[in-house]
Amino acid sequence: MQMSRLSFRSAFCFLLLLTSVLVGCHRHLDAIPSNLTKVALQADWYPQPEHGGFYTALVKGYYREEGLDLIIVPGGPFAVASKQVASGAAQFGMDSSDHVLEGVSEGEPLIAVAATMQRDPQGIMVRKDSPVLSFPDLDGHTVAVKAGSTWFEFIVKRYHLDRVRAIPATYSVANFVADPQYIQQAFATSEPFFARKAGIETRVLLTSDAGYNPYRVMFTSQDFLKRHPEVVAKFVRASLRGWRDYLNDPTVANAAIMKLNPALNPEWIQFSWQALRDGHFVTGDDPSGSQLGQMTPERWATMSQQLADLKMLPKFTDPATAYTLQFLQTSR
Repeated sequence: MQMSRLSFRSAFCFLLLLTSVLVGCHRHLDAIPSNLTKVALQADWYPQPEHGGFYTALVKGYYREEGLDLIIVPGGPFAVASKQVASGAAQFGMDSSDHVLEGVSEGEPLIAVAATMQRDPQGIMVRKDSPVLSFPDLDGHTVAVKAGSTWFEFIVKRYHLDRVRAIPATYSVANFVADPQYIQQAFATSEPFFARKAGIETRVLLTSDAGYNPYRVMFTSQDFLKRHPEVVAKFVRASLRGWRDYLNDPTVANAAIMKLNPALNPEWIQFSWQALRDGHFVTGDDPSGSQLGQMTPERWATMSQQLADLKMLPKFTDPATAYTLQFLQTSR
């Protein structure tokens, strides 16, 4: 999300150290003698509020109450959660439903088991006074975006942005602060904070408002699900319990996250938590919270069709093979 959180070199060393220590001994679940089942959750980035529910469940002991000895392995620019899970290096991972569908189409044996976020916080950040008020207004402008971003391909195609120019994202807001015309990809829960600290107010055009709205999901491998459905059920149950608690009171999880990621500070972490709540990213629009973790066949089918239209699926993939709802009814 933000490469400025750690220097590129120190991030690499940080990730290598943690993954070598935390993941290496978890490749063979059945071979580890313990009264608790050891499992690893591969994160999609460094510890941050967007992982708050998982850290709440970890710190409060919800995984242990379910009989799981879970570790959360930090992600970063060099870690691909789908590869870790597909290879058995981790039993669970964090990613988005579009990436899971793409992975399944490419032969990765992945399956999503619950939604972490109902609404995707991904979008395009502009200054508050920018003439870019909607996605069609991007035509003729330059946008800093990660190469190969499917969501951006969708935006370009849907709004016929024939004159938009994409340049590589820098994982920083430095250029955005320096150049009033600069436009970049952003998470609504993160980058606007750094711009505000520099005295610049922003707006984020969310891809979900354009109709491209993948779930953020927790997933496992088909093989692990087949061999250990009870472990998957325990993981989902504890994780969703953690997310309910985190949205109500982030204190214990945020303290743990800041210890693990010293680049964070209380002001930043509070901004991200508030943005998660205000944007209804985790719970969806139902104020009762009944959508927490839930997924629908319709959303998966829509995402699959959008990816097919963009020619992002190498071969036909039945979207129903990329997710399961079997663990959600008992997790509400």
